[in-house]
Amino acid sequence: MEEKIVYFEKPGRENTEDVVKLVVERAKSRNIKRIVVASTRGNTATAFSSAVEEKDIRLVVVPWQFGFKESGNPFPGGLVDDLREKGHRVHFGTMLFHTENFYGTNTPKVMANLLRTFGQGTKVCIEILMMACDGGCIGEAENVIAVAGTGSGADTALLASAAPSNRISSLRIHEIICKPIL
Repeated sequence: MEEKIVYFEKPGRENTEDVVKLVVERAKSRNIKRIVVASTRGNTATAFSSAVEEKDIRLVVVPWQFGFKESGNPFPGGLVDDLREKGHRVHFGTMLFHTENFYGTNTPKVMANLLRTFGQGTKVCIEILMMACDGGCIGEAENVIAVAGTGSGADTALLASAAPSNRISSLRIHEIICKPIL
């Protein structure tokens, strides 16, 4: 089987529009019904929500956890309501690679650093897959597409089988749709 992987010359939000098109196209060709999207301030979530409108695809949007870098959360509350009205989910779960109690003292940091060798977006994709599965937003072994970025916007997308954080060894990356070459 042959499939195209897109490599972006630079990471960041300028790739978001291309990522949205690539992901929606791959979701349709692989009959994927859910896309898990990292979105801190709502821009990436909004771009994907518009793109999947009137398609049989639902989003699971994963913003930062409350209190991560500031009190409260930068994700707009009104957008949470709007996404939910459209049948999408928004999950404010614990960011697994930012806790000291995940598989021992330094393990989250080591895992995060190892995954960053593939790019920041890859690290976040793995993290949000487990967060969404932990929160009951996607099922274990469900094939989904995870989308994240470097800094802001989207520049990385992976097709994967989800797993909860307590069964991380069951998580499988099946396809790289796109990522920056870094």
